Amino acid sequence: MRFLVNTVGYLFGIGVILGLIAAGAVGYYVYKMSEDLPEYTQLRNYEPPVMTRIHATDGSLVAEYARERRLFLPIQAIPAIIKEAFLSAEDKNFYVHNGVDVGGIMRAAVTNFRNRGTGRRPVGASTITQQVAKNFLLTNEVSIERKIKEAILALRMEQAYTKDRILELYLNEIYLGLGAYGVAAAALVYFDKSVHELTLAEVAYLAALPKAPNNYNPFREPARAIERRNWVLDRMLENDFITPEEAEQAKNEPLKVTPRELGSHLFAADYFAEEVRRQLADMYGEKGLYDGGLSVRTTLDPEMQIMARNALMNGLMDFDVSRGGWRGPVTTVELDGGADWGAKVGQIEAYSDLPEWRLAVVLSVDGNEAQIGLQPPRLASGALSIERQRGRVPFSETAWKRIQHGPERGQDYARFTSARNMTDLVQRGDVVYVEKVEDAEADNVWRLRQIPEVSGGLVAMDPHTGRVLAMVGGFSYAESEFNRATQARRQPGSSFKPFVYATALDNGYTPASVVLDGPIEIDPGPGQPVWRPKNYGGKFAGPSTLRYGIERSRNVMTVRLAKDMGMPLIVEYARRFGIYDQLKPFLPMALGAGETTVMRMVGAYSIIANSGQKVTPTLIDRIQDRYGRTIYRHDDRVCQGCVAEEWHNQPDPTIIDESEYVLDPMTAYQITSMMEGVVQRGTATRVRAVGKPIAGKTGTTNDERDAWFVGFTPDLVAGVYVGFDNPRPMGRGATGGQIAAPIFIDFMKEALADTPGVEFRVPEGIKLVPVNRSTGQPASGGGPGVILEAFKPGTAPGDTYSVIGLNTDGKSSRGSVTRESERAVLSGTGGLY
Repeated sequence: MRFLVNTVGYLFGIGVILGLIAAGAVGYYVYKMSEDLPEYTQLRNYEPPVMTRIHATDGSLVAEYARERRLFLPIQAIPAIIKEAFLSAEDKNFYVHNGVDVGGIMRAAVTNFRNRGTGRRPVGASTITQQVAKNFLLTNEVSIERKIKEAILALRMEQAYTKDRILELYLNEIYLGLGAYGVAAAALVYFDKSVHELTLAEVAYLAALPKAPNNYNPFREPARAIERRNWVLDRMLENDFITPEEAEQAKNEPLKVTPRELGSHLFAADYFAEEVRRQLADMYGEKGLYDGGLSVRTTLDPEMQIMARNALMNGLMDFDVSRGGWRGPVTTVELDGGADWGAKVGQIEAYSDLPEWRLAVVLSVDGNEAQIGLQPPRLASGALSIERQRGRVPFSETAWKRIQHGPERGQDYARFTSARNMTDLVQRGDVVYVEKVEDAEADNVWRLRQIPEVSGGLVAMDPHTGRVLAMVGGFSYAESEFNRATQARRQPGSSFKPFVYATALDNGYTPASVVLDGPIEIDPGPGQPVWRPKNYGGKFAGPSTLRYGIERSRNVMTVRLAKDMGMPLIVEYARRFGIYDQLKPFLPMALGAGETTVMRMVGAYSIIANSGQKVTPTLIDRIQDRYGRTIYRHDDRVCQGCVAEEWHNQPDPTIIDESEYVLDPMTAYQITSMMEGVVQRGTATRVRAVGKPIAGKTGTTNDERDAWFVGFTPDLVAGVYVGFDNPRPMGRGATGGQIAAPIFIDFMKEALADTPGVEFRVPEGIKLVPVNRSTGQPASGGGPGVILEAFKPGTAPGDTYSVIGLNTDGKSSRGSVTRESERAVLSGTGGLY
């Protein structure tokens, strides 16, 4: 018996010693591994990459930009049902254990022992704390060493952070598939909802995703996705988070996933969103843009943006139909006897920002019409629908009655041949764009469409703040991302003339100053040919007022005026207006020969509309960081009295605008009045169709390569440019008044439809004097030739006046004329003018 007791004692002692040695070895192993563990305290100041979101003035989402789709929500803002769903699915004992769930490890070990040899994936027992340690501080390496490090970090984190902080990190960091990180982003990506709008079934599906999002993809594995969702609902029921009735109702709910893309979300705002993206990247760098979680409130008016887009698109299509021709199909596909034409046309990518149009393949064609098969729509999964829809395109619904052939080498203009019937335009297998004819008597009637070759840009701006309310940079952003409103540098032509005349008015000239509209020769210097500027149409009008010169857009008068003032003065004013950084001081530049952008021109016109006070164009009102702190604000005006906490009969708050004045307010009104004359009697009379007081100016460059119209009311400025991306003549008569002005009219009619007409504000000090419109001399009474002209104090016309350019020998540019000799000056030219 003693021997047995001694033996047991001996073995027990050896066991204790071996156990201590083993424990020491394990302890040493754990100690050595813990030496190079990441510093978990960094989580205290952790700032995850968060997507930047851009909003319009009404709060609607314009675009999102991120490398990882993530929105960070504090734990207090996460609905309880979401926390309960993830706890049920991932770690039901989260608020009980100390970072490692020993019971869960034992259950996982038993389950894995039972499943050995079945090929099933081993069951894990990682707590949410362990998952946070792995996701933030470790790698995804599958090894015992990593699991031990994970457990050590989890134990330490539980000592350093509250449970809510750990759960907050988890719910904002966990990857849930489709590029979404965190529950807030996943709610938007999967269901296009905020976390507070999710149904129980949707919440359960998101909670089913952390372990293996790809295994429960709603499109590739819908059955497994629903099975896993229902499993989460059962766990929530077991934990008394939901009732049996709620669980059953959620299980019967179909899984409806509507994924959305990054980038632009607001229809027609692609060019605007991309311009904002570029500006943010310049301001904060790529990391600040894609990871910084910026909240950007833009100046975009969504309704006005759609108006601008439609006006420009319709104008470009009208030009393409009236001056272009049918250029052929988008592409051609082979249609074999039994081939599925829907799959053929479905392989071709349609432009995403032309929802009114559909791609279609021509199935058959005769002289009268073409039978077409419409491109099948794509499902939310991205797969092509099995739906097959047919239609027909009558020859009467093809706007193009001629076929355009590309210009020959060295030629500017395309060649055309007549289209006599439908077979001249399309053939079987041609893939074309079509648009539904809504007012057709028969069903399924479509009209032929094509992307115009000509393009352009439109910008609308508030002249008092510089806020860009709408911007369109081309016909289709999906077809071309090049922004003609901000990136295309083009000659503004005569739309630059108001700034030449404004410079003159600001430096001693008056609207009634007289300039000779007659032939002139400019000698540019040795070795250069003599320049003989001409008016559009080639005719001259003789001595004429500055008002007449701008209303009728007289090139020769503008050159003489610029020569009289000196180009350096015009160069300085062009810089102040922001049109050019440094205009070359050559006389042709006075006619708009320098290159600028629509955005710059609209900003310059806004200064005139704003009574001469500086306006800086902006697409961004305010930027907030991820914590809601304002880090940028465009409006830097000072508001006195805006921070009063109580009312004590103090004066109303006043806003002080300390922006500099580019023009004297009286000068600004004078040039405005003269440009109003352009609309009333000059080169833009068709703009009167808007039905509101409008001032503006047309612009057309040499050979009709660029067409402009920029105009404004007291509270809205808009500018339109039309031209080819590779500049070439648009055809005789393609002027700003004929091509750009109609687009301006269509936009302004809609934009001002609910706005009463407001007359331009007359500044204090301006004297309105009745004068003869043709001569600028004082007139009595009324009549068709008499207008009220705006003069600064002491500048009203007298008995004599000078004619700029009266002497044509190049030695003297002025000559004095009395009222008595006026008739001789105007009529004694022998018909030369």
